[in-house]
Amino acid sequence: MTETKAPEFPTPSGIEINRYYGKDTVNVGAIGEAGSYPFTRGIQKTMYRGRLWTMRQYAGFGTAKQTNERFRWLLEQGQTGLSTAFDLPTQIGLDADDPKAKGEVGRVGVHVGTIDDMELLFAKIPLDQVSTSLTINATASVLLAFYVAVAKKRGIALKDLKGTLQNDILKEFIARGTQVFPVEPSLRLCADAMEWSFKNTPQFHPISISGYHIREAGSDAVQERAFTFANAKVYVEALLSRGIGVDVMGPKLAFFFGCHNHFLEEIAKFRAARGVWARIMKDKFGAADPKSQSLRFHVQTCGSTLTSQQPHNNAMRVAWQAMAAVLGGAQSLHTNSYDEALSLPSEESASLALRTQQILAHETGVTDTVDPVAGSWAIESLTAELAARATAKLAEIEKSGGMLRLIEGEVPQREIQEASYRWQRDVEEGRRKIVGVNALKIEEKDATASKRLKVSPKLEADQVKSLKAFRKKRDSKASASSLKRLEAASRSPKENLFPHILHAVESRATIGEIFGTLRVVFGEYHGG
Repeated sequence: MTETKAPEFPTPSGIEINRYYGKDTVNVGAIGEAGSYPFTRGIQKTMYRGRLWTMRQYAGFGTAKQTNERFRWLLEQGQTGLSTAFDLPTQIGLDADDPKAKGEVGRVGVHVGTIDDMELLFAKIPLDQVSTSLTINATASVLLAFYVAVAKKRGIALKDLKGTLQNDILKEFIARGTQVFPVEPSLRLCADAMEWSFKNTPQFHPISISGYHIREAGSDAVQERAFTFANAKVYVEALLSRGIGVDVMGPKLAFFFGCHNHFLEEIAKFRAARGVWARIMKDKFGAADPKSQSLRFHVQTCGSTLTSQQPHNNAMRVAWQAMAAVLGGAQSLHTNSYDEALSLPSEESASLALRTQQILAHETGVTDTVDPVAGSWAIESLTAELAARATAKLAEIEKSGGMLRLIEGEVPQREIQEASYRWQRDVEEGRRKIVGVNALKIEEKDATASKRLKVSPKLEADQVKSLKAFRKKRDSKASASSLKRLEAASRSPKENLFPHILHAVESRATIGEIFGTLRVVFGEYHGG
């Protein structure tokens, strides 16, 4: 039996990079045009000549007031969209005074437990003009309800709300672990929010199907896209079962990918992804609308590539990753701050991260022509190879019973762990060079320590005090009644729960009370 030779110059996905690519080694074939099926070259004919990507820097820490100040500062610096990070209690449906929330309030994101918190978070920000991303999953329906309730209070028409709700619960089971309920009721809540949004907030994308967290958990580029698209197929099938047409939902499905360090593979990954998704939507689901076949995606540079050693080097990693995302045709982009391996981003590092995008947009010239890498022998070869590998992986998932069955058997989780282990082993054994970590190390003083953003321990006590005042001022009978209605509706499998969640929010129920009510009916997920 002949042993397969290991790649000598492998990408992180194990694809051999050849010494030479040319017309005698690669059959490029027809690659199509931007704005036309299968969209390999981009989803718009003019791409960035007509409109730049949305510069959507991710931010959130401490109180709603603190994050609001950062939001408004970022908008003043030229940011064109907001992206909100929530703390762990908000992500799993706990009020600030819940004993399980102790020590976590405001730590990895902003705490939003009430409609008042959401109102303060977006104070002086025109919700009908600014596109907002709510990066939340298990409690996505509650955060969307907070956002909608604030808009209604301000007299803003729901049809004018723009933005994205992450709402991708399946990747929580695979890669992040902030799921609260078992798979079935979790998927129900996700689909309920989408169904309501299609009818009421036509400019809002009610799901952002995420490969980013799958990549951050240690997957390679092939797994990232195959698992993401397999999850997406579950969502499409769930909505089809409710009688929602593929060309109704298709234009509202958004995606979210990471961008890693291998410049050529990452560019090719994004170009390949568009073709794979277009074929899924057209061939499997019969989508006729080009907007349903088009893959719209946000990119975030990968936090897992940032190092605490020589942290200023991260600025260069982020710049190259951002360039790859743009050459790959992203619709929106977040660039990480160089100090994120150490702490929450400082104002200085957040500014540099945003300026990285702006310099890329206005000074490099890469936006002046559509898909400037098209026809490169190396890029086209990698694009074809990555598309073939992702398609084969998707077929394997289908043959094994589909993504829901595999998630319940923790198969993708194990595969990601194995890929992560291979990467770490390659770094530790020196096959992968990380500057400042296993190559070109230097003794250095920590020059960033004095500039790091710190969350005050007093914040949690202040948030608890604010929550008590909120409860004292409200009509407790009205909020209790709304929770009873939500509980009754949740026991009826066919009823859409989002209107009941919105009513509870407007009756001034808290996130902990809403999710506490649902926990009674749905129970909690505790792993396999």
